[in-house]
Amino acid sequence: MERGGALGDLGRLLADTAGGGRIAVISGEAGAGKSSLATAFAEAAGGTARVLWGACDPLLTPRALGPLHDIARQVGGALREQIAAGERGAVFDALLDALDGPRQLRRPVVVMEDLHWADEATLDLVAFLGRRLALCRVLLVLTYRDDEVGPEHQLRTVLAGLPRPLVRRFPLAPLSAEAVGELARRAGRASSSVYAVTGGNPLLVTEVLAAADEGVPATVSDLVLSRLAALTPAARDAAGFVSVVPSQAEPALLGPRAAGVEECLAGGVLSASAEGVAFRHELLRRAVEESLSPVRRAALHADVLAALAERPGVDPARLVHHAHHAGDAGAVLRWAPVAARRAAEVGANKQATAHYALALRHVAGASVGERATLLEAYATAAYLSGGTAEALDARRQALALREAGGDTVGVGENLRWLSRLSWWNGHTREARVAGEQAVRVLESVAPGPALAMAYSNLSQLHMLAGEATAIEWGERAITLARRFGDLDIELHAMVNVASARLELGIDAGGHELERAHVLAAAAGLDDHATRALVNLASHAVEWCDFDVAAEILDPAVTFAEARDLSGYVRHLLGYRATTLLARGDWAGARADAEAAIAGPRMPGPCRGPAHVSLGRLRSRLGEPGAAEILHEAAEEAYAANELQFVGPVAAGLAEHYWIAGEPGRAAAEARRGYALALEVGQPWFIGQLAYWQWRGGEPVAVPELIGLPYRLVIEGDWRAAAAEWARRGCSYARAEVLACGDNEATAEALHILDGLGAAAAARRVRAELRDRGARVPRGPRPSTAAHPHGLTARQREVLTLLVEGLSNAEIAGRLTLSAKTVDHHVSAVLGKLGVPSRGQAAAAARRLPPTWGELPTRTPGPRS
Repeated sequence: MERGGALGDLGRLLADTAGGGRIAVISGEAGAGKSSLATAFAEAAGGTARVLWGACDPLLTPRALGPLHDIARQVGGALREQIAAGERGAVFDALLDALDGPRQLRRPVVVMEDLHWADEATLDLVAFLGRRLALCRVLLVLTYRDDEVGPEHQLRTVLAGLPRPLVRRFPLAPLSAEAVGELARRAGRASSSVYAVTGGNPLLVTEVLAAADEGVPATVSDLVLSRLAALTPAARDAAGFVSVVPSQAEPALLGPRAAGVEECLAGGVLSASAEGVAFRHELLRRAVEESLSPVRRAALHADVLAALAERPGVDPARLVHHAHHAGDAGAVLRWAPVAARRAAEVGANKQATAHYALALRHVAGASVGERATLLEAYATAAYLSGGTAEALDARRQALALREAGGDTVGVGENLRWLSRLSWWNGHTREARVAGEQAVRVLESVAPGPALAMAYSNLSQLHMLAGEATAIEWGERAITLARRFGDLDIELHAMVNVASARLELGIDAGGHELERAHVLAAAAGLDDHATRALVNLASHAVEWCDFDVAAEILDPAVTFAEARDLSGYVRHLLGYRATTLLARGDWAGARADAEAAIAGPRMPGPCRGPAHVSLGRLRSRLGEPGAAEILHEAAEEAYAANELQFVGPVAAGLAEHYWIAGEPGRAAAEARRGYALALEVGQPWFIGQLAYWQWRGGEPVAVPELIGLPYRLVIEGDWRAAAAEWARRGCSYARAEVLACGDNEATAEALHILDGLGAAAAARRVRAELRDRGARVPRGPRPSTAAHPHGLTARQREVLTLLVEGLSNAEIAGRLTLSAKTVDHHVSAVLGKLGVPSRGQAAAAARRLPPTWGELPTRTPGPRS
């Protein structure tokens, strides 16, 4: 009922896969009929499709790659073998091979249901498939409950990242009053009461109309329980048992309850599939489960646990779920660490953290050593998933337990971890103290791998502070690690030494970092492999080598995302935002900066690059909130007192105050970071901060070590400085130095700033021209500058071409931009117009007054 259009569109989407893969996203509230639509489509496709079906389960902690296990059972062969082996990259490749085989008459359709319950590894799988579907003749059908996916749910990020040209969304609305009325009339019921109680929810309508009596139960629970009351005690017992098993209960679990299950099937309470029995909808299962007394519920979970524990190959996440609800602390402590390790193996670090956290809630009866081991494992998983504050607290608890137990090596290792986590949380002084203490403690016993790692940790701290002693500490760590054959520690130290050499201008440092990344990735040491990429990327950004940065950042983000290293991902997004801002892709910079800042708050300064990029962007555009976001970054950056954080913040605040017409404050902010930049000897930070002091009206003695374009402009050669920024692809920085030149150069600077939409920066340059007594070039027409939706000039260009019906690729060709840049601009246009689709954006543009909808005139610039 009222789903025929969606069913037809799904059929057409399947036909479209002849030219490459397509994605159907079916969403709606619980009970909206998502599974019914997918099932009807699969039946309608008949012999033209090979449907592979997988579902996510509402376990306490979701199964890692749950849907893929279902699909592997259907496909068999290499996919089933690889998923048993557990190596995620090989599993994903095996699935792709199974889908992208020789051309077949029956086209593959992959259905993944209930992604609102998905684990990170499953969401990574969806993203993996989405990036590769263009070349596969596959239809990917995804379903999820939109009422269970909040603004911070990771599924939103995954769906937003799917290739838009391949995606068709199917939001399922409730049934209309007319449709409910028709269904009620067929069932001989009063339509008004049915619609009033159900609100048109298809599941609730179906259940209400299926009730035996004429009355309409107030809730689904009342409905389900009233239907159960008509069954025998054996059937009610079976329904209660099945209700505590998420998704479905396989035949082996049912045992003596088989007769009761048959009665439930006959009465429509349960439905059967090839692999077991289940309630026809999760809401029905929950209604029955919640009707059980706590004692009865725990006993049934214990029965399920006992049955599952005897079977080989059961996913440990299921055992943890039932052990927890049975109140069996011993079983939780036995299975939760197993489930956590399994989740970590496939990169589902958040699931691993949740399993360890659950184990810690049942740890009261464990020994001191067991509690410390669990805390340490939890801390490591939390660190990898971005929970550095929680990891720091757990390490402190573990340290106290190791001290109480007289475990010297354990004390040293936890001190070393306290050092690392203190740095992540912005406590650099505490990090150095704990790191040095770890070395002293571990040097008091026979040398071992723990001491080698403590040496490497000190190397890392010195490297981050820009100190050459990092190399000496790192080489000591490498020597000791090789003595014990510990590749993990050797690679950690190699990354530190290579990074320090790179910062010191030793060319070999970059090659050594690339080699360390390859070795670490091959060994499965994801943290070290990612850190090597982060250090390569951040060095390129800080030295304004944006071509190199752009080459590194995209694969680095992809690498970290695939391994669920969310802390690194957010850090990298900040650096990518910095690069995009410098290269003129301001929509992309905003998107990356906001993505890095969104989500749970990360303590410490590591989101500083994102904050500074967004703050500088808002300053240039004249948007509110620029000062607040920059000062937020400054608070954490100055507390950390490392140049990688202090330099960008000081420069960002200086630029903000210069744009605001406060040159004295601009110079003062630049001065705050300048001494540290000189101490470390980083020429590009020295250059930025010297430039803003000079721009703020303070005389600056140009130091010998200074980035070339900054030296040139301060010494008066603004033409050469502008040429250097142009060579680096930095249009805004070029405009900044042109504004320091003659009137003709300043007019060119204003043309660039107006084209970028940098209204506030352009106003400041015009004010300087007036102060010189020069003629001030006219800015954008007021009707254009005051666009009702706040679109920039570039965004108005994109919108105009959307109205013409051009694709993103065609827009990119017309404007000489990259396709990725156009994607960012289209997203920004849709967001500012408040519409979900290109068609609606075009319709909104047609309703605008002519002067707001016309195409701005500008000279094509370099590809962004």
